[in-house]
Amino acid sequence: MSDNFVPNKEYLVEVNNLKQYFPIKAGFGKTIPLKAVDGVSFAIKPGETLGLVGESGCGKTTVGRSLLHLYKPTSGDIFYNGQRVDEKSIQSMRKDMQMVFQDPYSSLNPRMTVEDIIGEPLDVHKLYTSKGERRDKILHLMELVGLNAEHATRYAHEFSGGQRQRIGIARALATNPKFIICDEAVSALDVSIQAQVINMFEELQDKLGIAYLFIAHDLLVVHHISDRIAVMYLGRVVEIADADELNASPIHPYTQSLLSAVPYPDPKMAKERQRIILEGDVPSPLHMPTGCAFRTRCKYATEQCAKECPTLTDRGNGHQVACWNK
Repeated sequence: MSDNFVPNKEYLVEVNNLKQYFPIKAGFGKTIPLKAVDGVSFAIKPGETLGLVGESGCGKTTVGRSLLHLYKPTSGDIFYNGQRVDEKSIQSMRKDMQMVFQDPYSSLNPRMTVEDIIGEPLDVHKLYTSKGERRDKILHLMELVGLNAEHATRYAHEFSGGQRQRIGIARALATNPKFIICDEAVSALDVSIQAQVINMFEELQDKLGIAYLFIAHDLLVVHHISDRIAVMYLGRVVEIADADELNASPIHPYTQSLLSAVPYPDPKMAKERQRIILEGDVPSPLHMPTGCAFRTRCKYATEQCAKECPTLTDRGNGHQVACWNK
């Protein structure tokens, strides 16, 4: 943690140089660090949605879990509402910062009824004065996410994936949070159900003024729901911009490649678009290349890319890119 970082009052959540290294045994009593997150910085305003995208294994979920101290960060600064988030303060902040998990099948307790799953955060934080008030709050939360009152006495296994995810969202909303991390919250759902759940997230944001960190690998989904998008590659953010601007004019070669892979429903447009196929494989986070992690797959790579890792620089309108040659 650095003491000289000053949070900006304009932001609800601010992350500065977040690092999350996991020690991996390498034999003979040695350990080497797996750099899952390696110096990530971003900020989210109240009521804003920041999309976080990148391929599997780039560290997106680790960022989300580190923000809530589900993993203790190796280093870096996290601020919520101007207050530093650490092991002590997170206890009182848990009410305001919640998470919707990726897998609606494993994130719900199979032995608890829907009423008890949604009511658990109310019990933990003592947010009711009587059993009647608890029941009313649970039924209100169920109504918010499109579940019926008769669902309250059922168990999670009796529901479809989309309904289970709604239960998870209702549980996250129980403490009336101002910030929710959606970790691949729609990736396990059918496309038609995805659209319903995303629309519900947007309606909840309008009603309750919640800010989201929306983690996903589907760029179409992220573009639809996000105000701004951050692109991650091997533990680092390589580009951040307004959602429309990033979609229309990506600068980083990795972002350009990701966007070129987005399927287009119009066959004419799909033919005209040129697919940018990256060469080589993603390097192991245990043996990262020197300098820029993307250089081993980048056609613009120079000697400078091997020597020094680029930092995010503003290219105008808050469009930030970490690249020496673009």
